[in-house]
Amino acid sequence: MTETLTFQTGTFQTQQGSKYLQQLCKHFAHKIEVDYDAQSARMALPTGPATLAADETTLTARISGADDAALERARHIIDDHLKRFAHRENFEAMGWETL
Repeated sequence: MTETLTFQTGTFQTQQGSKYLQQLCKHFAHKIEVDYDAQSARMALPTGPATLAADETTLTARISGADDAALERARHIIDDHLKRFAHRENFEAMGWETL
């Protein structure tokens, strides 16, 4: 039986989206499979596949999980790391929406 995943999208308005995308990917690449360039990324988070996209004004994350607990963990993984990387922008959390 195939596991059904739920998806959420998070956004962070920043002009440093590409920088943060690359920082996240370089950091995560030590523990999980990551494929990225300056504008996009695919990551094998433990909760399910995730993608990142950066443009001139926004960093967008699309996460997946089998249940609410998995989505919460994925949000925490992304938000917690961005808090460290984007501390100069007073980052607290992405704006998350269920798809």
